[in-house]
Amino acid sequence: MSASGGTKAIVAALAANLAIAVAKFVAFVFSGSSSMLAESVHSVADSGNQALLLVGGKKAQRKATPEHPFGYGRERYIYAFLVSIVLFSVGGMFALYEGYEKIKHPHELEHWYWPVGVLVFAIIAEGFSFRTAIKESNGLRGGRSWKEFVRHAKAPELPVVLLEDLGALVGLVLALGGVGLALATGDSVWDGIGTLCIGVLLIVIALVLAAETKSLLLGEAAGVEETRKIEAAVVDGDTVTRVIHMRTLHLGPEELLVAAKIAVQHDDTAGEVAAAINAAETRIRDAVPIARVIYLEPDIYSETEAAKGPDPEATPGGPTQPDAAH
Repeated sequence: MSASGGTKAIVAALAANLAIAVAKFVAFVFSGSSSMLAESVHSVADSGNQALLLVGGKKAQRKATPEHPFGYGRERYIYAFLVSIVLFSVGGMFALYEGYEKIKHPHELEHWYWPVGVLVFAIIAEGFSFRTAIKESNGLRGGRSWKEFVRHAKAPELPVVLLEDLGALVGLVLALGGVGLALATGDSVWDGIGTLCIGVLLIVIALVLAAETKSLLLGEAAGVEETRKIEAAVVDGDTVTRVIHMRTLHLGPEELLVAAKIAVQHDDTAGEVAAAINAAETRIRDAVPIARVIYLEPDIYSETEAAKGPDPEATPGGPTQPDAAH
């Protein structure tokens, strides 16, 4: 995995979650707190999620094959999507079930100092993990807001770790609140309510992650700034006069496919056009280094054809004519 994949943040989160999961489970055994059981399962699920991200990063490094000529960069998107499924099912749904059972069949907390102590320790450990994820993300975020970073990041690992760590911190506060209210009121139903809140929180985060990684799996284009750089690099004002139309697609977080129809002079020779295309490809890669797969098709620009607008049948997945199936 490349440095931008956030390996440091993933490893930090994995180490923190493994330690916290053990501590939470011990606290559950001694106290019987449903919030602690939900939180221990949450930490186990998070640990598995970080392991999935590391596996995805490793598999994405495989070289292209005849069967997969564009490589395996999207493995990282697939494993990030699996993380959202695990977080939803193992984390969120289990917490909802455990919270419901605790409210339906409440029982008094025992050895309350175990869950309180472990929750305080877990908040500190998760805080360090979250801080690492923030530091790693700031190098890529630039001037974007955190919302924009999560929504538009092409590398899925850092947004996943950020949301997981944020969810873990909020979940720990909810668990501490549930345990605290149960102790203060003598009613352990509050422990179950805290567990339900944790479940809802995890499901919301899982749905956000699923939506974002689904978009990456479907295939996202280059960002606005990268698109401008590519268009500017293609045109040399001599042989290549304009970009007629262009499509880009992320084959992985650090690999971009560029396909464009470019306008050339009608009286240029084949050799001149070929040389111009090669030069344009070099300029594109200099401007946007992740543009590794480039296909440029030369054509003669026609104002009449351009005025007709885009052809819907030329768009992959677009509408077809009624008689197209016949």
